[in-house]
Amino acid sequence: MRGSLTLAGGVLAGNVVGFVRVALTAYLLVTHSRADSLAVAMGPVDKVNSMLINSMVFAFVPILAAQAEPGRTALFLKLRRAFFWLFLAVSVTVIVTAPWLMRVLAPGLDADAFRMAVNIARILAVSTTAAGVAALYWALLYTERRFGPTAFYQATLNLGTIVAAASLWKTLGVYAFPVGYALGACVQLALVHFAAEPGLHSEELRPSDLRWRAVLAKPAFFLVYAAGLSLNVTFTRAYATHAGAGTAAAFEYCMRGVGVPLALLVSPLTNSLLPEIARLKSAFHLREAFRLVNRSVMLAAFLAVCITGIALALREPVIKLFFQRGNFTAESTKLVSAVFLALGPTLVGWSLLEISSRSLFALDRPWPPVVTALIPVMVNAALTIGLGLSQPQWIGAGASVGALAGFGVLFLIARLNRRRWLEAG
Repeated sequence: MRGSLTLAGGVLAGNVVGFVRVALTAYLLVTHSRADSLAVAMGPVDKVNSMLINSMVFAFVPILAAQAEPGRTALFLKLRRAFFWLFLAVSVTVIVTAPWLMRVLAPGLDADAFRMAVNIARILAVSTTAAGVAALYWALLYTERRFGPTAFYQATLNLGTIVAAASLWKTLGVYAFPVGYALGACVQLALVHFAAEPGLHSEELRPSDLRWRAVLAKPAFFLVYAAGLSLNVTFTRAYATHAGAGTAAAFEYCMRGVGVPLALLVSPLTNSLLPEIARLKSAFHLREAFRLVNRSVMLAAFLAVCITGIALALREPVIKLFFQRGNFTAESTKLVSAVFLALGPTLVGWSLLEISSRSLFALDRPWPPVVTALIPVMVNAALTIGLGLSQPQWIGAGASVGALAGFGVLFLIARLNRRRWLEAG
């Protein structure tokens, strides 16, 4: 409970600062083409960073928790050395392939907005190495039940973006936003390194203690799952670039309204549950672990439905309160409000799918989440393209239905296999 509250406090702080960041973005960029460029570049890179963080945490917390000192420290040091080069390769790949990536992620942008999106993606790619290495520190600190140093990651990113955008806007223009984001990721890496450094030692593992094939398989499963799940939002964002200038930016503003409650529901709950589920599994208390997961899903379902209903009812006055100032006019408010109408319900299916999937990963049952991760985007694409849902008020309908369909399939798979999993455990 203390871990959940600490993480919830960090997530809340991060998203409060995040609202300020988005409000500043709306004030400076409104819903024009520069806002579209920032949205289509920052959204995918931020998602890649989130995927790396979650995959490292969910893959290595159980492994590190099973190690006693000094073996835990030695294992962490080996992981840090190996994965640094992997994360650096990801950053370099994004920098080199940015033009081709933007052709896929933003097919509807005009030439000037497209070039701007490519440059923004290249600047943001620097953050991926910092975020990935920091995630390994997260896994180590979570194993030690030290949630405080990691809880303010999002707040650090958002604060760095705000400071850079406010101070460098006249010099760098829209590029001040990705510069601030990258600096925030580097600051977070420095913070978690400082928190973990006193407990790090230089003992080496015996070669037999580290099976790289088994070690790499765990984050690979989660990365495949997270990549598949992220395609649901990525497809909708890309499709929005065909719906007229400003629609992709409006979609990104709406994602803040979905992302804040999603983060508050998912991150504190799953990150604090992960060590407990791992310990219950290692003690062969699988029934208790499944009961813990079921209670978490039921609580999240109730909260998600309530939050979604309130958000839909109050969407226009809330958007007006947070964003309508400067060049962000009443017309911009109506556009963002229209996009949120169909996108808002995504919170229900998305949060339930994430909590269920992450719990199954903690129970070493990765295949059901991996298999069902592509269902949301397949349902989304079928509905969106098949029905031609290009109007702002329908642009997110496919994403919402797809997320619910993905959770429904995963729930059925888990129920049908629960007895077999218990017997095998």
